[in-house]
Amino acid sequence: MPRALSGYAPRMTGPDTAVSAAQSSDGRGEGPLQRADRNMVELLQELRVAQTGVQILFAFLLSLSFTQRFIEITATQKWIYVVTLLLSIVTTGLLVAPAAAHRMTFRRGVKAETVTLGHRLFTAGLGTLALTLTGAVLLVLDVVMGRVFAVASAVTAAAVLFGLWFLMPVPLLRRARARSDNGEGPSPGDQGTGR
Repeated sequence: MPRALSGYAPRMTGPDTAVSAAQSSDGRGEGPLQRADRNMVELLQELRVAQTGVQILFAFLLSLSFTQRFIEITATQKWIYVVTLLLSIVTTGLLVAPAAAHRMTFRRGVKAETVTLGHRLFTAGLGTLALTLTGAVLLVLDVVMGRVFAVASAVTAAAVLFGLWFLMPVPLLRRARARSDNGEGPSPGDQGTGR
């Protein structure tokens, strides 16, 4: 099983081990390569959670166009459908991209940079996933309940998703900046950190 999928992060051996452990100030006793391996494994595990939901949503959207009721929807509803379907494709691309980037850069000595790229792609994918889910809510409720209720529900859904995914972690980030990093090191967006 490849180490990125198995959770295995190799430990350094040899004369440089003590030096690397001493240089690691995070309390984990891992060097930059071990940290990058661990972060990649964590990223790929998080992606699995998101990808499953996106696959189900994409299949749902594809199947809608083949239902009897689909031919009865209005032009506005068809555009909502088209935009939502295209957003689901973009979301799928963004959420699969970190794994593809890891595969393309495998054993090229750019693990830390690959993790940073994966983090950015995943974050963008979460944004488009929130928009895709909002579009799906808008479409279904517009057909079932009417435009006013659908728009109100879609706006509420978007606010809840963005709040949970992007605003809820902000206090944690502020606290982390106010004190030492407790072993996690700099954020994935920081360059030249060995992460």
